Amino acid sequence: MSDDAGPGRHNAITDVGGVYVGHEDRIGDGWATGTTVVLAPDGAVGGVDCRGGAPGTRETDLLAPENLVQQVHGICLSGGSAYGLAAADGVMRWLAERSHGFPVGAQPHEVVPIVPGAVIFDLPLGEWGNRPDAGFGYRACEAAATGPVTQGCVGAGAGAKVGALKGGIGTASTRVAAAGTSFTVGALAVVNAHGEAVDYATGRPWSAEDELAGEFAVTWPDRTAEKPTGGGTSLNTTIGVVATDAALTKAECQRLAMSAQDGLARAVRPSHSMFDGDTVFGLATGAAELPQTEGPFAVPMRAAVLDELCAAAATAFARAVVHSVLSATAVCATPAYRDVWPGAIGEA
Repeated sequence: MSDDAGPGRHNAITDVGGVYVGHEDRIGDGWATGTTVVLAPDGAVGGVDCRGGAPGTRETDLLAPENLVQQVHGICLSGGSAYGLAAADGVMRWLAERSHGFPVGAQPHEVVPIVPGAVIFDLPLGEWGNRPDAGFGYRACEAAATGPVTQGCVGAGAGAKVGALKGGIGTASTRVAAAGTSFTVGALAVVNAHGEAVDYATGRPWSAEDELAGEFAVTWPDRTAEKPTGGGTSLNTTIGVVATDAALTKAECQRLAMSAQDGLARAVRPSHSMFDGDTVFGLATGAAELPQTEGPFAVPMRAAVLDELCAAAATAFARAVVHSVLSATAVCATPAYRDVWPGAIGEA
């Protein structure tokens, strides 16, 4: 794990201080899968929102506001369907070796790392039995850093699809100025959706309006393309994390995750189907305090600022989905956006 965050902004979830991202994947020779970790080794308040009808998750009950543990130390996102939940064991081992976790004893090493997780169904792109294990999670932690985040067919996005196109990893961030304080909100999405992220009649992603200039040099093609055909499955999922440096409670983190799901609904049509396991985790590192005073019309200022953070979470997650589509490349004969609309994506 390295801290290579420079003075600039990376338009990534790692723009939130104290958040690290690492990938481990394997593509080729019958493999098309991987694991991505979002680490907060010093602890971050956590929440979760699950809206898909076919989720594969770990430790989500722990994140309910009424339950004991307040902070998590990492989120494990993985391919491999339910088998891939094993990758979180490697994340726990990596954190435990460094004494990061919930204290359960008098000695510094007597901790239990809290690592919720979720998985996507990517089994059809590789050979049966080739799926992430604990080693994937451990190596993803070893690769974790705070700087720019590699997007596309990496980590948990290695075997992802979005409708008829190749999916993958996408990330984005934004800043929110409210009540005299600047907050950062970042999102990371693993896009493996049952629905489509692109309007084939125009070549524009459904959520193209959420994209900000600068990350990609895109000339939207504005022309019809034939939807790719081929083997596939209805058993999919979009999973991810939305993080902020605001000091939120567990209940407020859950609201943040709920709002990120709204961004998913803008970017993928349909979303939250019975065949998806759409799950988003919320993290709050607590570096920036929310105001406690009342605002105009006796509205609590804290609630008003939280509402702005939630709106930013929806936009950041929608943009992360678009970034995943634009960054993806063909894998195992599944075409990417850049294959269907060649020349649309140039140099940033």
